[in-house]
Amino acid sequence: MHRRTREHRAYHHGNLAESLLNAVDELATQFGLEAVTLRGCAKLAGVAPSSAFRHYADKRALLTAFATRALHQLSDAMGTASAQARKEGANAFSAVGLAYIEFALDKPAFFRAMWREEAIYSNDKDYVAAAGELGAHLRGGFANTVNDDDPESFGPLELLAWSSVHGLANLFVDGPVARGKTKTQKLEKAADMIQAMAPAFAPASHW
Repeated sequence: MHRRTREHRAYHHGNLAESLLNAVDELATQFGLEAVTLRGCAKLAGVAPSSAFRHYADKRALLTAFATRALHQLSDAMGTASAQARKEGANAFSAVGLAYIEFALDKPAFFRAMWREEAIYSNDKDYVAAAGELGAHLRGGFANTVNDDDPESFGPLELLAWSSVHGLANLFVDGPVARGKTKTQKLEKAADMIQAMAPAFAPASHW
């Protein structure tokens, strides 16, 4: 009875699809993306597996939706950081770079899932659109923080910016850098790295 009540509540509020994605986040954060199953997510969400299959045909479809959400969230974080820094007269490039790394620290499962093309349907229209949205930020002067001569392709400065912050984020999440340190300490280290990059970007970046 309790399970049926929870299942009914999920449908009543129309949030079962979102609840399943939240379950992916919880399971993947604890045990890795490989441990995620539709049945496991359904159990965590408090619904029958048959209900989960009405929303997602299989595990790849579920992870595709999860990766799509991740792309949207990172895109929003970068855009918000850029706009807020400009509004406050702060260092926009540093703000966007730190926002990228903070996203990875706060949401490691999402960070890992974004480009796991072997585990998702990478031609899914929603995923393609979300990847395009994030790609526009990355190609567009790293969220408009460095000069960009061609917003349709990656320039050397954009590649340097992206590879640097993505690489450090990955080293924080899955590598040996700053292991055992707090989030604040990791962001301080990230800020130091971004500051060290300043000579490579000046005067091209909107510092």
